[in-house]
Amino acid sequence: MKSKKGRKGEESRKRLLKAAANEFAIRGFHETQVSQIVKRAGLTQPSFYLYFQSKEAIFEELIADFHSRVRKLTESLLLEGGLNTQDVSKRVLSAVETVFQCLAEDKDVTKIGFFLNPEAKQMKKDLAVVLQDNLEAEQRLGYFHSELDMETVAECLIGMIEHLTDSFLLTGIKDPASLAAQVVNLLIYGMLPIERDVR
Repeated sequence: MKSKKGRKGEESRKRLLKAAANEFAIRGFHETQVSQIVKRAGLTQPSFYLYFQSKEAIFEELIADFHSRVRKLTESLLLEGGLNTQDVSKRVLSAVETVFQCLAEDKDVTKIGFFLNPEAKQMKKDLAVVLQDNLEAEQRLGYFHSELDMETVAECLIGMIEHLTDSFLLTGIKDPASLAAQVVNLLIYGMLPIERDVR
C-alpha cells in the first residue's frame, strides 16, 4: 500500500498531466510555459520538476500514453471466428464506437496526440498497419469481400476517424455513438439505397 506521501505525489503528478494537456491543447506546445501548467494545476514550479524534467518531457509522456492506449485498443478489436453476418455488423459498430469513446474521454490529450504531436502522421501510419492486419485477418475469416484492398480500407478508416474527431467529436457537435453509426452505415451498407427483391 502506498504511503500518504506517495498517494499525494501521484495525485500531484496526475494534476500536472491534466493541466499540461489542457494548456498544450489551448496554446500549443511552443506557447505553453511551465508556469502556466503549475498555475492551472494549483501547484508550485519546484513541484513540477519533482515529476518532470522539462516541458518537453511532460508533452512526450502525454503523447506516448495516448499512442500506447490507442494502439492497444486497435489491437484488441480484432473479430474472432464464427460470427454470423448480423453479428459482424454489430461488432464493427461497437468497435468503431469504442474508438470514438476512447478519443472523447480526454479531448485535450486527443488533440495533442492526434493533431499537435509532431509525430502524429507516423503514429497514424502505425495505427493503419495494425488496423490493416486486423482487417486482413477478418477478411480471411470471410467477413469482408475478398477483393477489397485492406491497406486502402485501413487508411480510409484512419482518415475518417481523424477528420470526424476534429470536426465533430472534439467540438462536441456529435457524440461517439452517432459518429460510429454513420461510419459503419457507410462502410457496411454503402450509399446506394437497398434494392428490394420483388419476386
